Amino acid sequence: MASRVDALADAYERHVGLPWDRGLAPQQRVWFALYPKEEERRLRYKVEAFQLSTTKADKKWVLVDITDSFARWIEGERYRESYFKNPKMMAPKLSQFLEAVARDVVTQARAAGADENTVVAVLGVASLFGFAQVSDLVPKVITELPGRLLVFFPGSREGNVYKLLDAREGWNYLATPITAYDDGSTP
Repeated sequence: MASRVDALADAYERHVGLPWDRGLAPQQRVWFALYPKEEERRLRYKVEAFQLSTTKADKKWVLVDITDSFARWIEGERYRESYFKNPKMMAPKLSQFLEAVARDVVTQARAAGADENTVVAVLGVASLFGFAQVSDLVPKVITELPGRLLVFFPGSREGNVYKLLDAREGWNYLATPITAYDDGSTP
């Protein structure tokens, strides 16, 4: 029996191989690959399968891992020691962190030559938890990219409501969900 991540990779292969409509609005060019949060390590191990499916479909692939974005951002903050002593002081600066992450994703995609035939895959969104919202990051990124944005999303979905790590109130988003099972579930 295939693992949930293997089933997700198979579903992605079917999805990426479909013809691409070039006239979609930015929010319609977003794909969320949903998987249970406890499958994060397995997904990371299998991420190359998603790349292979993309290239097999004659599309380009750019992977941007934002897992250590917060560490890189806080390292450059002048008052980081104060933030560690009193984390509430950091709250007004978190919008700058979000901007830095969005800029990094777009910069890496452009540097790799992303165009309308490219899947820009974002890995590590769970690392945003407590600092920034995925729902705030996605619109900042997709408006700057001409192709598709694939967000590896550890969490769940009910209808169009997505919950990161199953721990936060969800938000309604128009992304196309890609799940391990045809019924859209992520058991």
